[in-house]
Amino acid sequence: MIARAFTDKSRHLLATDYLPKIESCLHRLSEEDVWWRPNEASNSVGNLILHLCGNVTMWIVGGVGQRLFERNRQQEFDERRHIPKEELRTKLRGVVDEADAIIESLDERALLNRRSIQGYDVSVLEAVYHVVEHFGMHTGQIILLSKARLAGDLRLWQQPDDRTSL
Repeated sequence: MIARAFTDKSRHLLATDYLPKIESCLHRLSEEDVWWRPNEASNSVGNLILHLCGNVTMWIVGGVGQRLFERNRQQEFDERRHIPKEELRTKLRGVVDEADAIIESLDERALLNRRSIQGYDVSVLEAVYHVVEHFGMHTGQIILLSKARLAGDLRLWQQPDDRTSL
């Protein structure tokens, strides 16, 4: 019962809360805005999305799901090509959908299993918790960068149907 509550809430945050907010930001930003950065020490929205794809793939798809994956973490931050925002959105949605299916399959015993992920010895529960927290943190950065570029209220706390008509 507790395991199901944890996995349901984790899935909800990733797929129903954070992802739609990122998609809403992408919808409003121009292709150029997606790759804007305030300075060279900061990331763009595009870099943060690539990083989220890499992190979720490494921790949930590869680590928890034990599926093969490739990741070049540094490239997520170094990328300067302007990958189209629709391609970024599709990639992120695909990774979140794959992670969602893996998290949904977890029961109490599976959550207590140990994994070695990115050099850390963690339980599956800790891995899921890490990804949800990490995704939430970068969602906030994407919202802040979007507000900086658009200079206005993104109305992200409204119902998704109300946001898409903007």
